[in-house]
Amino acid sequence: MSHAPFPYKLVATDLDGTLLRSDDTVSERTREALAAVTAAGALHIIVTGRSVPWTRKVLDDLGYQGLAVCGQGAQLYDAGAHKLLTSVTLDRQLAGLALAKIEAEVGPLALAASRDGVDGAVLFGPGYRVQEGLPAVYLKDTTEVWTAPLNKLYVQHPELDDDALVQVARNTVGSLVDVVMAGPGIVEILPLGLSKATGLSLAARRLKVKAAETIAFGDMPNDIPMFGWAAHGVAMANAHADLKAVADEVTTSHEEDGIAVVLERLLGAA
Repeated sequence: MSHAPFPYKLVATDLDGTLLRSDDTVSERTREALAAVTAAGALHIIVTGRSVPWTRKVLDDLGYQGLAVCGQGAQLYDAGAHKLLTSVTLDRQLAGLALAKIEAEVGPLALAASRDGVDGAVLFGPGYRVQEGLPAVYLKDTTEVWTAPLNKLYVQHPELDDDALVQVARNTVGSLVDVVMAGPGIVEILPLGLSKATGLSLAARRLKVKAAETIAFGDMPNDIPMFGWAAHGVAMANAHADLKAVADEVTTSHEEDGIAVVLERLLGAA
């Protein structure tokens, strides 16, 4: 692949539905495109909704050694050192109030929570459907969720779809917490003002890179703030309609090397 001048200093990629294929692997073509970008002088940073414990193995398998923004912007993780650099926690009293207000509107919710820390477990209660392949600890009694610091809550409704649940939750508790959809069946309650953009901006300052020098790739509504921060936002073909609506361009899907397609073009590769 040609190493033509690359117009950005930072390439920010989401993981699920973006960098990772459905089998949680990264294609050889995409690996080569990212290697060519770094050879051309740019940096690659992963920006994911996954907390560090759910991200660490993926990064290790990729041989990724740089900074990673995890937990929807809550955590800045040094993958090479296996060290958590910064972490934002969710006020548990405020989160409990928000959860009660949402349930007063829509009825009981299935609940999960991400505990803070490099080894913080994801806990889930009755009825919550955890993504296959991700480690989590079942709690019959969900009051145990509140006994240690948390980064976020996950909620699911037995009838409402993700978009409807997010809308009701934002209308009900949007002044207390942030609510985002991070993937199918993944609706999250976060500290107010926290987003991938806040985490990415913190990482960029450490890397001495500006928003105007950043290109970002994503697939879900939780990537909207990151697209607003970066100079250029690229949605995958499989992306949610809300993200496509604010993207600067739409590439092919995560199964069809969508990141590589854009990076190769920008590098001037044939």
